[in-house]
Amino acid sequence: MTSTGVRTPGGVDKGNRGVDKVVLAYSGGLDTSIILRWLEETYGCEVVTFTADLGQGEEIESARAKAQAMGVTEIYIEDLREEFVADFVFPMFRANTLYEGEYLLGTSIARPLIAKRLVEIAAETGADAISHGATGKGNDQVRFELGAYALNPDITVIAPWREWDLGSRQSLLDYAEEHGIPVEMKRGTKSPYSMDANLLHISFEGGPLEDPWNEPASEMWRWTVSPEQAPNEATYLDLTYERGDVVAIDGTPMTPAGVLADLNRTGGANGVGRTDIVENRYVGMKSRGAYETPGGTILLKAHRAIESITLDRGVAHLKDELMPRYAEMIYNGFWFSPEREMLQAAIDSSQHWVNGRVRLRLYKGNVEVVGRESEDTLFDEAIATFEEDDGAYDQADAEGFIKLNALRLRTLARRAARAAEREAT
Repeated sequence: MTSTGVRTPGGVDKGNRGVDKVVLAYSGGLDTSIILRWLEETYGCEVVTFTADLGQGEEIESARAKAQAMGVTEIYIEDLREEFVADFVFPMFRANTLYEGEYLLGTSIARPLIAKRLVEIAAETGADAISHGATGKGNDQVRFELGAYALNPDITVIAPWREWDLGSRQSLLDYAEEHGIPVEMKRGTKSPYSMDANLLHISFEGGPLEDPWNEPASEMWRWTVSPEQAPNEATYLDLTYERGDVVAIDGTPMTPAGVLADLNRTGGANGVGRTDIVENRYVGMKSRGAYETPGGTILLKAHRAIESITLDRGVAHLKDELMPRYAEMIYNGFWFSPEREMLQAAIDSSQHWVNGRVRLRLYKGNVEVVGRESEDTLFDEAIATFEEDDGAYDQADAEGFIKLNALRLRTLARRAARAAEREAT
């Protein structure tokens, strides 16, 4: 169907332009409620809503009532917490992933799962397109769309923030009033920050954080107590690993989502997991964000500890070299790319022997490793001991090892000495 040429308040020609049904990533908030109506008005299409529970800690069933009130008949509300941790978070932590040395990728790793379900629901419902509420300045638009195109190269993606002229909050409120969209006004409790949460983290951007010099306000943090207010006695944790994943805490078997939820509670109570960083967005700008990732902070520390006794040195060092590239792939939205899948296969192969237990001490924002053991350990006390080793290691062998490694250095030093003599004469 061709465009009618009629302009809507959103600023785009009215007419469905070949789109009869759209699957919208829908939270039930102001922005996505406006997008829902804007899609109907602008494209003349039916909208299917999809709301995912990734452990954000909010009641998502309310989205059903809001969608129904707006006339939506196909509503998907799904608990994806286990899939999120088992198939996305845990594989990422097997690589000890950090973006730019600090960011644990809590937002980045959630986007490919949402994109996956949007594409799947579009196929299930016969929809022509998917839509999201990410802005044209952020990374999420890239992550959603690269993921969607990787899974369905012919899918149509509608990104309202790149099309409409509703550029301010007031224009959004005006549109809502004109179209009878209910707006919940929470007087006195509105946060000045843009927040996004899932089972791995909660992020804060905007507001006072837009000045990198401003210290985050103490009342901003939601999941963690300040280290100063954390208990005066340490908390000990015992994590059991199988093939690189935590399967039990203090001897109690848990599902992947159960592990992360439990570590979030314990870590948050001990002031663990706050970070304040300026990161380089894929779209080109720098962005300041604050993050709470208590469970992830614990997982990273513990995983490196169990690897320290079970991974061969060459494998461990190669993983560390590959990790920044792997992290960048996730941050930039290339989860479903062949290069990420290739690296994942190598990383997962390295985890065959990563089994055992790690003992941790949490105290006022710190995570300390105080013990590690494994039946598959490569740590040999008979060799490593400072006491008599009964011939397990012949220290005299080190002389030849050192001389061979020093050969090129000695050769370079002699050349430099000869050059210095020539210059002196």
